[in-house]
Amino acid sequence: MNYLETIKFGSNKLKKNKIDSHILDSELLLSFVLKLSREQILLNLDSDIKKKNFKKFKKFLSRREKKEPMAYIIKKKEFWKNSFYVNKDVLIPRPETELIVEEVLNNINNSSSKNLLEIGTGSGCIIISIIKERPNCFSTAIDISKKALNIAKINAKLHHLKNKINFINIDIDKFNLNKYDFVISNPPYIKKFNLRRLGKNVSLFEPHVALEAGTDGLREIKKIIKKSKKLLKKNGKLIFEIGEHQSKFVQKILSENGYYINNVIKDLSSIPRVIVSTKII
Repeated sequence: MNYLETIKFGSNKLKKNKIDSHILDSELLLSFVLKLSREQILLNLDSDIKKKNFKKFKKFLSRREKKEPMAYIIKKKEFWKNSFYVNKDVLIPRPETELIVEEVLNNINNSSSKNLLEIGTGSGCIIISIIKERPNCFSTAIDISKKALNIAKINAKLHHLKNKINFINIDIDKFNLNKYDFVISNPPYIKKFNLRRLGKNVSLFEPHVALEAGTDGLREIKKIIKKSKKLLKKNGKLIFEIGEHQSKFVQKILSENGYYINNVIKDLSSIPRVIVSTKII
């Protein structure tokens, strides 16, 4: 069997399981198995695949058939301008989360040395993306999950930032160090009873601790807003992601806690997704 036949075999299997990206996923899985770029494979479609590699391909294919996300199978995900190592211990980075990176960079000059705190760092993709572009900044990243922090540390090492980010395994409730110019976060914001309504690729595979936030979906956001009052310097900025239909509620909580709303940024689906606020009291 050659590469083209292998791709078609995989594509047909995935199509039967209602996976829209069946052709691309089949190509990426073959690329992963053969340790070749997708372009190399597409330029050599007549090449034969070895039996042991076809066996591996079918093994990964069966995982994808069960709706396991591609990122967990191939162990990586592109985010901002870089590639990050991921596994089931961390949330898969989403394109809309890049808005946090964009807003932080817009608020920090290239030569500035600001002090940043990320709450719930997960894979570390947000803080690493920022520090790569603002190397004079100081940064701390916390997470309650030791396993998630291990992934973040691996990514920091991969991007040569091992000594630039202070990773701490702690809950935000117990964290009291320092005063920061920026607090950033992509917190859990899914209502408890909405978890099962998410696609199987999310509900069955991604860590619920990084998704679920109580009956109203605002439990962690409220905690971050109140705690950041103590952690931020005066005029420091709190920049974080929110869920659909949460914008008005969150803006009200921010105002009640002495923040000025600078901006609410919408994602590509026109959903208010990231709030930029300033501590003024």
